Amino acid sequence: MSRVLVTGGLGGSGRWIVDRLASDGHDVVCVDQQFTESERGNVDVRTTDLTEGGRVFDLVAEFGPDSVVHWGAIPDPLNHAGGEVFENNVLSTYNVLDAAGRAGAKVVWASSESAMGFPFAAETPPPDYLPIDEDHPLRPEDPYGVSKEAGEAVAKMVTRRDGVPVVSVRPSWIQYPGEYVCLDNEPPAEGVGNFWSYIDVRDIASIVAAALSADIEGHEAVFAVADENYAGRPTTDLFAEQFGEVPEPCDLSGDDSSISNAKAADLLGWEPARSWREAADEDADGPTV
Repeated sequence: MSRVLVTGGLGGSGRWIVDRLASDGHDVVCVDQQFTESERGNVDVRTTDLTEGGRVFDLVAEFGPDSVVHWGAIPDPLNHAGGEVFENNVLSTYNVLDAAGRAGAKVVWASSESAMGFPFAAETPPPDYLPIDEDHPLRPEDPYGVSKEAGEAVAKMVTRRDGVPVVSVRPSWIQYPGEYVCLDNEPPAEGVGNFWSYIDVRDIASIVAAALSADIEGHEAVFAVADENYAGRPTTDLFAEQFGEVPEPCDLSGDDSSISNAKAADLLGWEPARSWREAADEDADGPTV
């Protein structure tokens, strides 16, 4: 199998990604700001500051990865100063993608649904149409969302300059088996910023694996969302109650997710395998990393 460098590999979802790739037989270098001993023979843990370009280039040059999964970032704008969120996320993304491109490595990285501007907006506006797809305008007004939009611009730069494929995965609200915190909120009063969408962390790991194996060219952004909302009610009813109207055009039925995962299915051959109905109370083994 191939050699894969994963940043943020000891984070909440990063550990599941590292575990999946290692289980698939890849040799993985797991990069994070902290260190732990790896229990897997094909996982090597390294520490570094991703905002230090020279250190990132050293790691990439030493390991010589076939692919790079960039999953390291400050994950929201809520617990840090806005400037810190923007600076950390943009600089680290530039350094990692720049080094990967110059090394000729394929890239999969964590963009976000926040690039659209809905989740952390002061007053959440309705989307232009339903379901939301990758052609929907990006209108972020928070440092996290803007950092992800900037990261996608870096991804396009790298593909133009170096000719390497880059997949920008836009996850929805990531949930963990047995810990579906989205269900602690009574919709639609809470969680409206992502329009009641979510994704299981194991499906995040699977879409990363699918993106690494897919035969694509250039830059592609794909949403990673479950097939249905987590409210268990018709999605159009939720919009009508929250916004007083349903965005048009609208091509939804029942509890269909407000965000489409059709492009990921067409481009990567990926579909989500988990639903909140089973996973919320599931007692699943966690990652070994």
